[in-house]
This record gives sequence, structure tokens and C-alpha cells, in this order.
Amino acid sequence: MDGKQTFLDADFGKAFAGFTLPGFDVESILAYQRRNIEALTQANQLAAEGFQAVARRQVELAREAIDEASALVRDIVQPIAPEARVAKNAEIVKSTFERGLAHARELTLTLAKANTEAFDVITKRVAEGLDEIKTTAKSRVAA
Repeated sequence: MDGKQTFLDADFGKAFAGFTLPGFDVESILAYQRRNIEALTQANQLAAEGFQAVARRQVELAREAIDEASALVRDIVQPIAPEARVAKNAEIVKSTFERGLAHARELTLTLAKANTEAFDVITKRVAEGLDEIKTTAKSRVAA
């Protein structure tokens, strides 16, 4: 880092240290918001990791496809009876299609898992936040 303070690094508790309003707890609100930011950061990281995993897998799949294409070209130049060539080509098309579907399914599931994990973090934080508000409201009523 360049030593500059960012918005997230600011210590708002110190900034509002002498500030008081009846029924307004600055520290609690700041702690609440800090937990919200932490949850968002974690959710973003999970989503980014999922996208990175998909990108890495796509690179692997591209390499595999290039290797398979090279093998296919070598195979095509070999002399073979026309009937056998048609049968072989049909099998190649079928297996390529099935592999493509399997790869698409794999990538889709990887992204769905990452999105679900990120969404779960946010959902959990919202539930916690609502519980915190309810607890704070009850303690204020009791006081």
C-alpha cells in the first residue's frame, strides 16, 4: 500500500467519540456496519474464487481440445476405407458433443456453487443483522 488511508480503514469510532444522541449508540452501529462490510467482502471473495476456478478449468479444457484436435488431424491423414471413416467420424462427433455437454455442466455447477456460497454468506449476515436489531430494540424497551 502507499500509506494512504481508505474509507474502510477510517476509525469512525474515534471520529464520533464525543458525539452522543439519546438512544443512538454510535459504537453499535459502527460494529454492525463493520460486520456487514466483512460479510460482503467474504461473499465477493467466494464469488471471485468461483470465477477464477471456472477460468482455470476453461484453460485446461482448451488445452485438452487442442491436444485432441492434433490427434484427430493425425488420425485423419491415415488411409482408411470410406465406410470406416464415416463411422469413425460419427463416433468422434458424438463423443465430442457428449464431452462438451459434460464440460458445460461442470462449469455451470462450479459457478452455481460459488454463487450459492456467496449468497449464503449474505443471507446469514442479514439474519444476524435482524437478530441484532431485535435484541437492541428489546434491551432499549427493557431499560
